[in-house]
Amino acid sequence: MLLCSRRAHLAVIAASVAVGALLTIGELPAVYAVPPGPATPSVPAPIPSRYIVTLTGKPIVTYDGDVKGLGATRPSKGERVDVRTGRAKRYRAYLERQQANAAARVGAKPLKHYAVSLNGFATTLSPDQARTLEHAPGVLSVTKDRPRKLTGNKNPVDFLKLSGSNGVWAAQGGKKNAGRGVVVGIVDSGYWPESKSFAGEPLGTSQPTTADPFRPYRSGSKKITMKKADGQKFTGTCQAGDSFTGDECNTKVIGARSFSATYESQTPLAQRSDYLSPRDGDGHGTHVASTAAGNAGVSASIAGHSFGKISGVAPAAKLAIYKVAFTSKIDQEPAIYIGDALAAVDAAISDGVDVINYSVSSSDALDDPVDRAFLSAASAGIFVATAAGNEGPGAATLHHVTPWETTVAASTVAPYVGTVVLGNGKKYAGISTTVNGKVGPARLVTARSVKRASAAATDADVCAPHSLSHAKAAGKIVVCDRGVVDRVDKSAEVKRAGGKGMVLANLTANSTDGDTHAVPTVHLNVPFGPAVKAYAKKAGATATLRQGNLSSTPIRYPQITSFSSRGPSLGNGGDLLKPDIAAPGASILAAVAPPSNGKHKFDFYSGTSMASPHVAGIAALYFGVHPKWSPMAVKSAIMTTASRVKKSNGKLSRDYFAQGAGNVRPDRMFNPGVIFDAGLKDWLAFLEGEGFATDTGVKPIDPSDYNAPSIAIGDLVGSQTVTRRITAVKPGSYATTISVPGVTATVSPSVVNFTSAGQTKTVEITFSRKTAPLSEVVFGSLKFTGAGTLARLPITVVPQAGDAPNMVAGAGASGSG
Repeated sequence: MLLCSRRAHLAVIAASVAVGALLTIGELPAVYAVPPGPATPSVPAPIPSRYIVTLTGKPIVTYDGDVKGLGATRPSKGERVDVRTGRAKRYRAYLERQQANAAARVGAKPLKHYAVSLNGFATTLSPDQARTLEHAPGVLSVTKDRPRKLTGNKNPVDFLKLSGSNGVWAAQGGKKNAGRGVVVGIVDSGYWPESKSFAGEPLGTSQPTTADPFRPYRSGSKKITMKKADGQKFTGTCQAGDSFTGDECNTKVIGARSFSATYESQTPLAQRSDYLSPRDGDGHGTHVASTAAGNAGVSASIAGHSFGKISGVAPAAKLAIYKVAFTSKIDQEPAIYIGDALAAVDAAISDGVDVINYSVSSSDALDDPVDRAFLSAASAGIFVATAAGNEGPGAATLHHVTPWETTVAASTVAPYVGTVVLGNGKKYAGISTTVNGKVGPARLVTARSVKRASAAATDADVCAPHSLSHAKAAGKIVVCDRGVVDRVDKSAEVKRAGGKGMVLANLTANSTDGDTHAVPTVHLNVPFGPAVKAYAKKAGATATLRQGNLSSTPIRYPQITSFSSRGPSLGNGGDLLKPDIAAPGASILAAVAPPSNGKHKFDFYSGTSMASPHVAGIAALYFGVHPKWSPMAVKSAIMTTASRVKKSNGKLSRDYFAQGAGNVRPDRMFNPGVIFDAGLKDWLAFLEGEGFATDTGVKPIDPSDYNAPSIAIGDLVGSQTVTRRITAVKPGSYATTISVPGVTATVSPSVVNFTSAGQTKTVEITFSRKTAPLSEVVFGSLKFTGAGTLARLPITVVPQAGDAPNMVAGAGASGSG
């Protein structure tokens, strides 16, 4: 359904949602409370803060020449934007004048201009100035630039059927061709250039040859150029800085830049602790980059234990690094400022990347500045993969809810397992990467029972630093409660106190993680964690930690992790399904930055941050085969060929608010049969339908009619018909099957006939409530079967008696699919 204008409302949502997800370094309240009565000198004046102001005019990437005297800068279909042309420079100057005029309305000046992916600027405003400017003509949004967070079988490339003689890589001619001619841009915390995952040959100056057409080369003292599979060129820079000479780039990493202007302006010199260069001061960016497109066959070991060889999803793709995340002495969790992220997105588009991965938090809003910048990236033909967020399992906790991005949930793979064998014979299996043999038998104790006399019992329960007594804990296996303290800090405390091993116990349902612990550790979920803790309280309790699953309870996979954020998206009214897809994001082994990771060169990380680069790498594989496909065509092929994840009991899940279309299946994605494509006009129509004035003349659509490879109706009142445009990849007759329990659903036509590839036809799908309960989500599916293929679209529908607000939580009825 068409919604009333929600521009100001969504801006408030964006701010309120972001506050809970962001760091608090140097934050000031947006508005000071004013006491009743006249102001007195003791009341401080509101302190200005840094804001990102987004204007409604089109940026360079999407500008089509509607300003008199200024030619279009939008690239033709299949072409990449060129910001160096005279037209682009003149239009940039025009935008910057418009931005300066907008700032002058409230007596401000732009500190930084954005023109490639976003028409906006950074400036310093008081709360009153921000409120005034937000309602000024031509202003889309005014967003405070608060720092954001990273969303951070056993081998995912094996589980995803990329490796092996019949795998996806083999079908592309082997690892050396998997993603060849494609550039993946990583907007994150930088990279560790010495890692073998990024090894390559030194860059020369010779032009590529026919035999090696995609070989990158230096073109001038600072530029690196590579002809790509789509016929366009990538032109990057290897930027020197702290502990980074600029010579580290090679034939694997062909661009490395750092964007820290906002970080530096908001972080005093004495509080900085990171490299002001592309070098990774955290490890997150290194992990993400090596997951997406790290080299193949890299031997990985931790603390002397070998975990075999690891590979990036698209090992032949090249990497371009855009560092935007920086640590500080106040908080070692990296901060990402919106202004720095926008500058990096502008650079990635201008350089000519094919894929962008952004494993950074955002909000459940359609006017987020970075997400709006990604609209321009997608318009330029760039596939954008984003992390869904780590705030699950609660409903409506998503980040990145726009249709032009691919929002990725986190699923599990075959886990590294350890078993806690109790002295009474009971066995409980959990996750462990550090139990590599037999530990024990040994006394099993609760952390509270071995606490230091001066320590609080609650601190000891969670094994807080310096809470355990060496005299009491030495030689024992200690049960530590999850929570409050970082998981690896708990095992560090057990080790400091002389403990032999640790059982990390979830006392409520949560994820179980394969962290690299200081002592052998098994991480147990409920009900096993509380059971082991209860046994540990008994006199003479003992336990042995063993490698593998010795219990009678299998650990099912793939499942959606408990931390992965869930839908529905309140920001789009539940009329667009998010997340889009799920990918491995639990206990993922990849390269890291040794100084900030216990001197380890590799480590296990969990998060939707780890899931997103799997999809970025998968998109790179797709562009390697179909370099001219649009980002949404690739997204459609990935989504419609996905498989549903499992529940803990092993049955298939139909909770599409958790998994989107399901778990990625690279082995299926190159044979989708049909696709659901979309582009700039579709995105603008979607925004208009959501109540945003785009000033483009594009007519609004009901958001449920956006041509997504999924169907979502946030409020089904009476009957509603949605449309989809279907494009054939293979000609043939495609029969439809639809199932939405308690809802009458029909498809017209029920059989769609295509005489040639590339042909597009329209279908109408009509829904009306029959017996489905009101105000509860119903999950279903629509399938297109033909030409030896199957394309499945997930469906979410919320029947309502009237036009009521969306307040949906929990799992509803589900249909076949």
